[in-house]
Amino acid sequence: MAQKLKIRDLTLRDGQQSSFATRMTQAQIDRVLPFYKDANFYAMEVWGGAVPDSVMRYLGENPWTRLEKIKAAVGDVSKLTALSRGRNLFGYAPYTDEIIEGFSRNAIESGLGIMRIFDALNDINNVKSTIKFIKKYGGIADCAVCYTVDPKFTTKERIVAFLKGKPLPKAVFTNEYFVSKAKALADLGADMITIKDMSGLIPPSRMAELIPLFKKNVNVPIDFHTHCTPGYGLGAVLTAIIHGVDIVDTNIWNFAGGTGAPAIELIYIFCKKLGVELDVNMEAVAKINAELRSIREELANVDATKQFPNPFNPLTDTLPAEIDALFDKAIAAAKANKEDELLSACHAIEAYFNFPKPNELVKKAEVPGGMYSNMVAQLKALNSMEILENAMHLIPTVRLAAGLPPLVTPTSQIVGAQAVNCAMDIKAGKPMYSNVSNQFFNLVKGEYGKTPVPVDPKFREKITGSPIEQDYDTSKYKMQPNPELPEAGGVKLAENEKEQLLLELFPQVAKTYLTKVKVEAYQAKIGAEAAKKAAAEAEKKAAQAAKVATITGKPIVAPIPGTVLSISVKVGDKVTKGQELLVLEAMKMENSITSDYTGTVKQILCEVGEAVGANVPMFDIEV
Repeated sequence: MAQKLKIRDLTLRDGQQSSFATRMTQAQIDRVLPFYKDANFYAMEVWGGAVPDSVMRYLGENPWTRLEKIKAAVGDVSKLTALSRGRNLFGYAPYTDEIIEGFSRNAIESGLGIMRIFDALNDINNVKSTIKFIKKYGGIADCAVCYTVDPKFTTKERIVAFLKGKPLPKAVFTNEYFVSKAKALADLGADMITIKDMSGLIPPSRMAELIPLFKKNVNVPIDFHTHCTPGYGLGAVLTAIIHGVDIVDTNIWNFAGGTGAPAIELIYIFCKKLGVELDVNMEAVAKINAELRSIREELANVDATKQFPNPFNPLTDTLPAEIDALFDKAIAAAKANKEDELLSACHAIEAYFNFPKPNELVKKAEVPGGMYSNMVAQLKALNSMEILENAMHLIPTVRLAAGLPPLVTPTSQIVGAQAVNCAMDIKAGKPMYSNVSNQFFNLVKGEYGKTPVPVDPKFREKITGSPIEQDYDTSKYKMQPNPELPEAGGVKLAENEKEQLLLELFPQVAKTYLTKVKVEAYQAKIGAEAAKKAAAEAEKKAAQAAKVATITGKPIVAPIPGTVLSISVKVGDKVTKGQELLVLEAMKMENSITSDYTGTVKQILCEVGEAVGANVPMFDIEV
C-alpha cells in the first residue's frame, strides 16, 4: 500500500507570523478562505501563537471572531489548529486550571479542532491540564516535543570549569531525551506527537534517527514542524517523509522558505517522485497562492525579507532538466543519509526559485532567528550594538546557569535578554547579573517548571535570595480587574467569558482593545454631540496626565524605553536607596526600577500603562 502523507498548512498563522509580523487582516484572510475550502488540507493552523495578541494590538480585531469566521468558511474540510504554551497559554506566568479549562472550551466551541500544546522547558507537568481539557471538550491534543541543541563549549572552557570543580554537562538533548518526552506525552493521552523545531536547527541526519525512534516507541501519528532559517528545513522534511512521518507542516509558496516552513509545492514534487500520496488539491493551492502574492505586496512594510520566490505552479510549469535532476539527487542523498549532498541539492533548488539563502549566523550560533532579532532590537534601543558579539558569546553560559532551558519561546527570549543584560553589566564594569529581568528571576526560581538540568542552588540564591526551588503557586493568582467604564456608559470592560479570557491572557493589550471597542459602541449609540463631549473629556485627561511638574528633588528616570506595568509607591511615601518604585516592561521583559536615593516621593510623573522613553523622569524624590 502506498505511503500517505498528511499536510498541516501553516500559512495563516505561523507563516504570516514568521515573515509578516502577524499583520494579515480579517479582510485579507477572507479573500483566501473560499479556496481553502477546496484545498483539502488535513489541518490548517490559523490561531494561537501571536495571532490573538496581534489582531487586538495592531489590527483592532477580535481574536475569537477570527477563529469563528474561518470555521464558518472552511467547515469540516480541514481541522483548524492553534498553538498554546501549556499552562502558560500565551504568557509567561502559569494560569489556574479554571482559566485553562475556560480557554480550551471556548476555543473548541469557536471552531478549533486541534490544539498543539508545548512547554518551553519540555516539562511534562506543564501540559497535563491543557491535554485534559482539550480532550474533555472533544478536541485533539497534539503534544509537541521542543527540539533544541546542547550549548557549545570550547575545550578550554571545559578544562577551566573542571578545575573549578564545576564540570560542564555532557550532552543532555540526546535521542533518548526526546523519545522519553514523546513516550511520557503519549502516556498522558496525546492524540499525536509533534517534533517541534521552531528554530530550524534540526539537520536531516538527526531526522533520520528520530522519526524511526518515535514511530517505534509511540503508537500515535507523528508530525514534523520546522523552519528554513539556517538551511536545514527542506532537507529535514524530505528525510522525515522518507522515514515514514505521518504529517508535515508547510506553507504555501509566497509565504514559504526563509524564516518560514518549506513550500507545499516543493514537497508535492518530492512526493510525486517518491510515490507518496497527498490528498491536497493543488489546483486550489495555486488559487490561494495567487491571492497570497497580492496580500504579500500589501504587507510590504512588515515583510521580513522582501524577497519574492519566482512564480511557479507544479501542475502547469515544467522544470528544466537540471533542476528536475536536483530533486532526484536530493531524494537519493536522503535515502543514503548523505547529508552534505542532500543539503547542497536542496539549497540549489531553493536558489533556483529565489527563496532566501540560509542564515549562516543563526546556523553557526544555533539560536532561533527570532531570539537573535530580539537581541538586536534590545541593543539598538540601548544604543549598544557594539556588544552584540559578546552578548551572543554569553548565551551558553547564561543558559546553563538557568538550567539549560530549550531555546524556544518564551525561554529563548528570556535567555537572550539576560545575555544582553549581562553584556551591559560587563560594559558598565559591574558583575554579571547586576541587572536581572523578572522573567529570568522567575525561571531560576522555578516558577516556570523543571529545567532540563537542575539550577545550582548557590546561583539560585544569588539571583532570587533563596537556594530553594519554588514552583508557581496558582492559588495566589488574582483575576484581572474588570471595572465598569463610565466613558462607555457604565458597561463592564469584559462583558462575557470570552472577553474575560482575553483580559486574563493579554491584560494590557485586551484592556486597550476592549476599552476602545466599548467606547466606540457607546459613542455610536449616544450620538455625535455626546461623543464630542466624551472625546473632549478624554483629551483633557490625557493633557493632564502628560503634564510634568517642575522637579525640585532628585529625578528617577527610565533607564530604557518601556511600558509601566505597576507602581509600588505613592506620593508622600518614604523610600530607601535600592527600594523598588515600579516595574517597567521592555522587550517583553519586566524590569524592576529602584530608587537611587533615600528620601520622600514628592511627585510621580508616570502612570500604569504609560509608554515612557529612555531618560524620561518618572519620579521626583525629595532627599
